[in-house]
Amino acid sequence: MALRELFARHQLRVYRFILRLVQRAAVAEELTNDVFLEVWRQAGRFEGNASAVTWILAIAHHRAVSSLRKRREESWDEKAAAALADTADDPEITAQKVDKAAILRRCLDQLTPEHRGIIDLVYYHEMSIAEVAEVLQVPENTVKTRLFYARKRLSQLLKEAGIDRGWP
Repeated sequence: MALRELFARHQLRVYRFILRLVQRAAVAEELTNDVFLEVWRQAGRFEGNASAVTWILAIAHHRAVSSLRKRREESWDEKAAAALADTADDPEITAQKVDKAAILRRCLDQLTPEHRGIIDLVYYHEMSIAEVAEVLQVPENTVKTRLFYARKRLSQLLKEAGIDRGWP
């Protein structure tokens, strides 16, 4: 019963977090289920030093990173790659787009998984540096450094996309 409530309360949040990292809906759904299965299996090991959502997001981060590593190890399929359509917009279409949110999402997608994860946790999940450090299991100064470089790269990408620092 408690797991069902935990799942209902945090499933969408965990799914979105994983999706931002792995960028594949089917994989994110599968990993979300794996995360809550792991939560059920490891419930007795939860010490309560952090909030439950921090613990769950730490498990989610670990699962997503493991999935990304496995995906990199998969062999390259030349035929499948050749069949993929080039979805990049030409400069004229990009200039016509005025939806800044869409441009921001594209720029976020260009960040490394580590930088996307930091941005996601800090800005979308509104976690503190200490909470992010706990989720990622890295020192707080590492979080600060990654956040600095993620912001710097995002700023550069936004500038290249025609968005100046004047973000409403």
